[in-house]
Amino acid sequence: MADYGTSMLDHLNLGVSDIERSRTFYTAALGAIGIEELLSFGPQDTASSSKIIGYGVGAKPFFWLVDGQRVGENTHVAFAVDSRDGVHAFYEAALAAGGKDNGAPGLRPEYHENYYGAFVLDPDGINVEAVYHGA
Repeated sequence: MADYGTSMLDHLNLGVSDIERSRTFYTAALGAIGIEELLSFGPQDTASSSKIIGYGVGAKPFFWLVDGQRVGENTHVAFAVDSRDGVHAFYEAALAAGGKDNGAPGLRPEYHENYYGAFVLDPDGINVEAVYHGA
């Protein structure tokens, strides 16, 4: 089986149609798995003249919301968690924050035998997942 413990991805920007609506959703859903809002910049502070919010762990934001951008078709983002309970916490918080079910927590053996994930559509219809790769 592949090593799922490391990633070379440094950060990701996600275009959203309404940053405050998305902020409410992501603050709840990601907060349930230990990811929090770390930085925000106003339109006057960015080259794109967009409001930007950065989420991460510790001092490192790695997931950014960018307001007023075209939302990407077929966009999917998955956050690794350290337990099946983390998958459930994400799923429940995301639904409570207005997300729509796109796959309840459970095993997805078509990916690999221990792949345990849950999928929720964010306010723009983006497929957001929490996944645990352990046994």
